[in-house]
Amino acid sequence: MDRRADVRETYDRIATHFASTREYAWPEVESFLERVPADLTGADTTGLDVGCGNCRHAELLADRVGRTVGLDVSRGLLETGRARALERDFAVDLLQGDAAALPLVEGVVDVAVYVATLHHLPTRESRVTSLDELARVLAPDGRALVSAWSTAHDRFDADEGFDTTVEWTLPGGETVDRFYHIYSPEEFEADLEESVLDVHEWELSSGNCYATVGVDEQ
Repeated sequence: MDRRADVRETYDRIATHFASTREYAWPEVESFLERVPADLTGADTTGLDVGCGNCRHAELLADRVGRTVGLDVSRGLLETGRARALERDFAVDLLQGDAAALPLVEGVVDVAVYVATLHHLPTRESRVTSLDELARVLAPDGRALVSAWSTAHDRFDADEGFDTTVEWTLPGGETVDRFYHIYSPEEFEADLEESVLDVHEWELSSGNCYATVGVDEQ
């Protein structure tokens, strides 16, 4: 089976249970959004949550921008995002799509959140392409937060990046394998440098690599 199709089918299968365990936004995302320049927020701006899942981070974006778009490869997860938006009364336009081929025109996104998704893409080529796609849709001087699992996490004992599967346990005890590429911090930095994104800062936090990026006007 194609690895990307496998990821989509996996998350469709576990969507409802997975979403139920993802209630709260990550503090790193909250901190990033608090630092976004004021001219990138407001009624005339657009926010994008790539790999939006149940829209817990799209909800934060919706408080700051005029239009929020949530994209995910899994239709099942998008349905959980739709339910959250209805329950909590925030507006989000939901799209099913591939993070390495974003279905948006260039330069339309002022603020983007791309967390815990890059590491599900199966090859370095697809991951760098995805970063380039993020750059393509960002407006000049737009800002995005990108994150991925890393070897710095205490569950891993490795110095170099590697592919693996991580089990998800459904109610009743059934386990489902999820594909991950676990980045070394150096590899994460190298992929960002290989892309056309401009890196403003990056850090390790809670075992994840985080980078604030943009496409700066020359």
